[in-house]
Amino acid sequence: MRITIIAIGKLKESYWKAALDEYLRRLKPWAKVSIIELPECEKHNSTAQYVQTSEGKDICKHLAKDAGSDGYLIALDSRGRQYSSESFAAHIEQLKLAGKSRLTFIIGGSHGLSDQVLAAADQTVSLGTQTWPHQLARVMLAEQLYRAMTITAGHPYHK
Repeated sequence: MRITIIAIGKLKESYWKAALDEYLRRLKPWAKVSIIELPECEKHNSTAQYVQTSEGKDICKHLAKDAGSDGYLIALDSRGRQYSSESFAAHIEQLKLAGKSRLTFIIGGSHGLSDQVLAAADQTVSLGTQTWPHQLARVMLAEQLYRAMTITAGHPYHK
């Protein structure tokens, strides 16, 4: 399985990078994961709508490259479907069985994702109802992907 994470902004703090790198290392037996970091829109004197639209255009340029019958686009948004770890693992397994060997997850910037990006996604998923820094969302997603793979494999990580 190939997983791509498209995210707005770079991880600046070393602790976010270290945590993400650890989960990416752990995922290697199950998936090839790549991360595409896109620049944040300059926010001075910009409305949230302008920032979302600008960042959304950059994201959509990369979505066209991942289109295809074996691809599946999942946008992370607070209004999306929430999964337990077990149901997320089952969902990913169902996607694999349906021939979806390339999953692309989209993480917006601090203003979220544009309507254009949300409309392009096959599904919208929420990491919960609380507000999380968008940089932490990348680490949380990587951990949940690793957890999903271990649940499916019967690995003892998930207790």
